[in-house]
Amino acid sequence: MGGPFTTEVAGRTDAGVHALGQVVTVAPAPDDIDPESVKKSLNKLCAPSISVHSVIPVSEDFSARSSARSRTYVYAILISDVPHPFRDATCWRIRSDLDVEAMNEAAGHLLGVHDFSSFGRTREPDASAVRNLFELNATKEGNLVRIKARASSFIQQMVRSLAGTLADVGAGKIDPGEMPQVLEGRDRKLAGRVAPPHGLCLVSAEYDEGWSRPV
Repeated sequence: MGGPFTTEVAGRTDAGVHALGQVVTVAPAPDDIDPESVKKSLNKLCAPSISVHSVIPVSEDFSARSSARSRTYVYAILISDVPHPFRDATCWRIRSDLDVEAMNEAAGHLLGVHDFSSFGRTREPDASAVRNLFELNATKEGNLVRIKARASSFIQQMVRSLAGTLADVGAGKIDPGEMPQVLEGRDRKLAGRVAPPHGLCLVSAEYDEGWSRPV
């Protein structure tokens, strides 16, 4: 194919964060590209750390990042005092049980359009921290708690801060009713801890074209 190429991704994440549904645009690409051959070649080069599920030709004005209308992340928490040989790499393992009902009560206060300065930082000093949080909820299956967050976009460490704050709520360290004051304060010190990166996973990015890339 030659080169050089420029790449753009749907979601930029902190080191240690995982992705199941990352989308990458590559430009320029020749007109006679064979998507299936490119997919096979990339999987030979990148496996097992990275797997390519599909290669799709798109219009020149399509961007994995700016064309995305929302991103969905899932944060995984494993409640256990015993190390897990498989899940410890992709879950935040904590000892104490969590009150998922209280976590969802707190999450309800955070939905919608808000200034999320208390839950992260912007890449540029004067950039807006206002985001539209479409979905935030916690579910529990056995000893595994999953926090799902979907927004138009996120500021730096926002999902990890949301997850850490909800975990503190679930542990009884923060009252769910404090969330409006935390938002209004626009101060990172008012929210809970920042959850470690390895429990976070980019699940999908959604686009107006009607396709998303979940696995």
